[in-house]
Amino acid sequence: QLQLVESGGGLVQPGGSLRLSCAASGFTYEHYAIGWFRQAPGKEREGVSCISSDGRGIDYASSVNGRFTISRDNDKNTVYLQMNSLKPEDTANYYCALDPNGLRTCNRHEYEYWGQGTQVTVSS
Repeated sequence: QLQLVESGGGLVQPGGSLRLSCAASGFTYEHYAIGWFRQAPGKEREGVSCISSDGRGIDYASSVNGRFTISRDNDKNTVYLQMNSLKPEDTANYYCALDPNGLRTCNRHEYEYWGQGTQVTVSS
């Protein structure tokens, strides 16, 4: 019933930009955090960014800090990840996940629901 659907991935050149979306549906949680994660072949899953329900608890991985921006529209149950100055190292499958108890924080990593992912490839 609960679904998280990512979109916006694709192939871009180094230095380019992409905007990922995570649309949530089929749930009644009032306060939920959303996290973005990524995984490249042969590597461990990595937390990229997250945002709390109230939009004030935000975290970024050091590798993307200053280049990526996370935001949310609670009326649309959608979270966005604006990715600028993309590097080949950013190439991965990007997933969003939902923490039902993320009112003020998002970095507890107690995410219970996961989307299927959207592929981001940065290459010339």
